[in-house]
Amino acid sequence: MLVGVLGLVAVLLALLGYGLRPAASIGLKGESAPSFSLQIFSGAQAGETLTLEGLAGKVVVLHVWASWCDECRPEMLALERVWRDYRSRGVEVVGVDYLDTDTAGLAYLADLNISFPNGPDVGSKIFQAYHCSGVPETFIIDHEGIVRYVHIGVVSETELRSLLDMLIIGKEAKQS
Repeated sequence: MLVGVLGLVAVLLALLGYGLRPAASIGLKGESAPSFSLQIFSGAQAGETLTLEGLAGKVVVLHVWASWCDECRPEMLALERVWRDYRSRGVEVVGVDYLDTDTAGLAYLADLNISFPNGPDVGSKIFQAYHCSGVPETFIIDHEGIVRYVHIGVVSETELRSLLDMLIIGKEAKQS
């Protein structure tokens, strides 16, 4: 009986340890960003295919979201404000709609008046390439294609702006 109890305790501790491990997406920080291809389904770029390679030289905010994610709504509004303020400074915000229908995703974007490029994650390819564990998750990729920031959960607008300012200033300093 003692062996059975000890075995059960070991299994519970292993499960607890597994649940407390850092999300795999954090491991991308400092690494080259995985390539992606995203068919845009909204805004001025609807129908176009957006790739990481096509955004070379820009700072990219890659945001994984879903229409069924209630906590994603205020964050999407913050990302829209950030995109409007920073796009002229070489920042591209890209939304990746995860495990959703196009109808639900498009309705969500229309309801929030989101204009930055968004598209469906067909086959969950981007979600898997970035080792996401859920939604929302946000990645900031610098102008050289390196993942500089990973945030699991809702990222604040203030933090996002601060990080973008640092990356833009760093890029400008390298160009001087």
